[in-house]
Amino acid sequence: MIATRIESSEVLYPKDEIVFVCITDLEELKQQAILNQRQRIRLCTHNSSDNILHEMFIIHTNECYVRPHKHIGKAESMAVLEGEVDIVLFNDDGTIKNIVKMGDMYSGKIFYYRIANPIYHMLLIRTKFLVFHEVTQGPFLREQTIFPEWAPKEGDLNVDTFIKHVESLIS
Repeated sequence: MIATRIESSEVLYPKDEIVFVCITDLEELKQQAILNQRQRIRLCTHNSSDNILHEMFIIHTNECYVRPHKHIGKAESMAVLEGEVDIVLFNDDGTIKNIVKMGDMYSGKIFYYRIANPIYHMLLIRTKFLVFHEVTQGPFLREQTIFPEWAPKEGDLNVDTFIKHVESLIS
């Protein structure tokens, strides 16, 4: 595993100036994701939340709830390296705008997206693991991520009901 500085159980930063990532690093991160309460982990390849460019290798298990959210003043791109996911794009009122079925580049599915404008989106992970590379603008400011009132917070008792409702609309 590359040398990292642990920001939290979910966020790792590199100790080295040049970052190299190989498949064994991702496999180790998968094991760490399983051990995390929220079933996710990210390896940042930038060295600080203050950096202008944020690049991350992110792993979510299929037990991970990614609450619908949008980013104010930031573009975001995602490339799927392993696994499958449905990206659900929402209108501001919570109605579904679009569903994008994604997989790795050999799956025959879309494997890359870029969102340039603020739009609510969530991930429905369809495989045991979703491994993806995400790029966005820094610095990271928590207040630039907006969560809608119509989607339950992580840990709410009605998260499963919400996910089932969204899935019923897209099947």
